[in-house]
Amino acid sequence: MEKSIVSVSFVCLGNICRSPLAQGVFEDLLEREGLLEKVMVSSAGVGNWHVGAEPDARMQKTAKARGIVMRSRAQQIQASDFRQLDLVLAMDQSNMDALMHTARTDAEREKLKMFRSFDPEANGDLDVPDPYYGGDKGFDLVFNIVHRTCPKILQYLRQHYSFL
Repeated sequence: MEKSIVSVSFVCLGNICRSPLAQGVFEDLLEREGLLEKVMVSSAGVGNWHVGAEPDARMQKTAKARGIVMRSRAQQIQASDFRQLDLVLAMDQSNMDALMHTARTDAEREKLKMFRSFDPEANGDLDVPDPYYGGDKGFDLVFNIVHRTCPKILQYLRQHYSFL
């Protein structure tokens, strides 16, 4: 049976800043492209500190100012999640290291990519900085990185899944 839905998850440390923003921006992009029913989007954290919490208020404020609504609740990624996911995007190297440890098989590890590996302005820096302990400029910086990178992720998916 041919696949008709692709599933993507964005992963950061606690799932309250970077990854829920990426989820919101990607969902907005999919909605504008008419693809919400073909791509299942989620986000998660490698840690469980914030499970059930809404995204950080500062990140929500930054997103809202740019027309993005963040609807997710923090959750922790589980090893079993890799069975359903097609693409797992780590927001920084420490997240990637944790995900590599969580994935059980080589096939699951092949689903892992660095989020900024799709960023046309990464210039070798593959970490999305964590704005949690910084000021408002950090949230704006993260928004800009996520906003310019999500279309490249969609382009990648379109190249790999003919139904998109």
